[in-house]
Amino acid sequence: MTTMTASATGIPARTTWFPPNWFAAVMGTGVIAIAAHGLPWQPAGLSAVAVGFWLLAGIILGSVVAATIGHWRADPDIARGHHEHHIVAHFYGAVPMAIMTVGTSTLVVGAGIVGPDLALGVDIVCWIVGTVGGVVTALVIPYSHLILGRAGVDDAFGGWLMPVVPPMVSASAAAILSGQLDPGWTRDLVLGIGCAMFGLAVLAATPILVMLVRRFRTGDHGVAHMVPTWWIVLGPLGQSVTAACLLAHAAQHAVPAPVAGAMHEFAVAYGLAVWVAATAWIGVATRITVRTARAGMPFAMTWWSFTFPVGTYVTGSSALMLTLGWTVFEIAAIAGFSVLVAAWLVVAARTARGVVSGELLRLPG
Repeated sequence: MTTMTASATGIPARTTWFPPNWFAAVMGTGVIAIAAHGLPWQPAGLSAVAVGFWLLAGIILGSVVAATIGHWRADPDIARGHHEHHIVAHFYGAVPMAIMTVGTSTLVVGAGIVGPDLALGVDIVCWIVGTVGGVVTALVIPYSHLILGRAGVDDAFGGWLMPVVPPMVSASAAAILSGQLDPGWTRDLVLGIGCAMFGLAVLAATPILVMLVRRFRTGDHGVAHMVPTWWIVLGPLGQSVTAACLLAHAAQHAVPAPVAGAMHEFAVAYGLAVWVAATAWIGVATRITVRTARAGMPFAMTWWSFTFPVGTYVTGSSALMLTLGWTVFEIAAIAGFSVLVAAWLVVAARTARGVVSGELLRLPG
């Protein structure tokens, strides 16, 4: 989700530039459909909005996949170099998340359009592909670029979280998917994998979050167009609240009562603590974003960081409302959803303008 200069990347300028961060546009669009479906307040017309964003997410995914294939065919050397770049490589995490976002939104929103059987089949395929891809990004990219690359605090930026969040998205998706499967070993396997993905994501994200906090405390928040990536910190927080609550709900129908009760207690304790942290981070991220915008924050694909992470806060708040029934979570979910849609409208319009002009498809020289 970043635009870089040729000098910064060490890659010669070409006519087209299509790194994997474009899949963030799919994430930011599809999450609106999912968030709308789970919103505690369901006014008239909201279901139609959800369907519209689900369709749009699918169209964008197809377009981005086609453009990515075209990029690999036209500039294979540059395309192969994405995974070696210390910034671009982290955004490969957007690919499995985009796939699972479309899969889940198809299951919960698109079933009424394409039919429940097809919707379930699409989601199963998307979940499998996204889960496998997410495990790869969560293990390979941090190891290659943070451990072997000996990255330091001064190098940290919000995009470091992109490759480790997919397993948490997989955990949430597994909880939703398991609810549509018949009782039996398949449902239990999906739920078990979801729990394992939750644990993997927490283990992988925690040290990165510590590094990001250390970088943030230095007062150096990076160049202006990279500041929006600080919103990505909200992603693993909101998504983990969503996953914890949804897994606990799904477990009620799949595991013994004592285990389900323990998962419910964990979801409540974990969800409340992390939701408070996420809410506090929104205030912090808003402050530095406003300050940077006043000084001048040029548009870049990093602006998609204003969408999906906020969407996870909405789904997390909605999941806590489902779990505890507290009005504060309903208010937070509705307010967050309003901000999410407003942010999407701005970012989508600026992105469309950049595509039409060709600015976002060129690597500046």
